[in-house]
Amino acid sequence: MAGKRQRPNGWEYVIKRAGLLDKPIYLTFADEKEGDAFVARTEKLLDKGIIPTELRAPSRIETIADLVREYERDAHPKPKDRAALGTIIKAKGSARLTAITAGWVDDWISEMKRLDKLAPATIRAKVGALARCTDWGMRKGHLVMPDHPLRTLPDGYAQYTKTDAALAGGARVDVERDRRLEPGEFERISTVIVGGILLRKQRPLTLDDPKGLWCLFVLAVESAMRLREMFTLTLDQIDLGKRTVFLDKTKNGDKRQVPLSSVAVQALTAYLEIRAAAGAKGRDVMFPWWDGDASPVKFDRTSDYLSKLFIGIFEAAKCPGLKFHDLRRTAVRNMRCRRPQYRRQ
Repeated sequence: MAGKRQRPNGWEYVIKRAGLLDKPIYLTFADEKEGDAFVARTEKLLDKGIIPTELRAPSRIETIADLVREYERDAHPKPKDRAALGTIIKAKGSARLTAITAGWVDDWISEMKRLDKLAPATIRAKVGALARCTDWGMRKGHLVMPDHPLRTLPDGYAQYTKTDAALAGGARVDVERDRRLEPGEFERISTVIVGGILLRKQRPLTLDDPKGLWCLFVLAVESAMRLREMFTLTLDQIDLGKRTVFLDKTKNGDKRQVPLSSVAVQALTAYLEIRAAAGAKGRDVMFPWWDGDASPVKFDRTSDYLSKLFIGIFEAAKCPGLKFHDLRRTAVRNMRCRRPQYRRQ
């Protein structure tokens, strides 16, 4: 409740709200009824966590690092943008927001090519992440960019020119992977996983939960789900009766229903029986490599662990150059062709 007292020049109100307002707001009205009405409306907004624009303190966000941290706290950007923004803070975090001009952006892009020697796709990812961050910053009133130089770049801005290539010692180009499972590779990979032992030059590695790894492998080939979408599955997201997996949040931030092939249903049925025997149910996670911690660090560590583990499995199965994400490409191709090329072993 705001404090109120009469002054020689009118009625003074003091509004305090710990955790929301940096300091008390002092307002003076000549008319008491007008003051009471304004303060009542203001307090209703504050109760909902909204500070009226006319009462906000001037922004203290002055640098890119300041803006990124506030953006991540308030807007919750996607993990991919968080990763890109983290690298931007390291390289350009001290740059003042008022310095972001067309010339600054052009210089930054040239630096990413000529000094950092980044691929065009990486450059586009960084520019896009900062563009979305500054979009939010402008809406919040933290900066003004009338010409928005991050949004007015020409097509092909991330490609290396002859000058870029000469100064960088060579031109980087985007590498589009077209690797897919080849005939016989599914069977060889299955044999390695089911065997449970990964032979290496030093000592053999006993695979952690080979049945779970085989189920994950089959799901990737049959459903086109992403690695993170699969290892974060909980049991209640799987409906074998409807042959469907319900994804709460995908890479794009949307919910999605994934149809299951008969091969995927068989693999899941077998593995769910194992999980049920272990007492798992409901919101329990499907696979053992993730403990339910939804922090970006935990997601990245689990993704990195499984990706590297499968690279070792693929190498042992004599599938050179194959990566886990290539399984998704295989699944997408098979769905388009509508001709399942692999069957359960």
